[in-house]
Amino acid sequence: MAVITKSKALSPKKKISKLLKELPDDITYEDVQYHLYVLQKIERGLKDIESGNVYTHEEAKKKLGKWLKK
Repeated sequence: MAVITKSKALSPKKKISKLLKELPDDITYEDVQYHLYVLQKIERGLKDIESGNVYTHEEAKKKLGKWLKK
């Protein structure tokens, strides 16, 4: 899925159109929904990075400490 770009020039409609062109013709509605969901989450993550809304490695380890085994 090569639709993700840092370029802000593409509107969501253009990104979706590009995505649909790249997907196989026999894709299901559920697969399209999944790809749109992933695209949205990646873009949200990139915006968080650009705005500095991130955790350091140590902060992440602390937050996830109860799930990480030592």
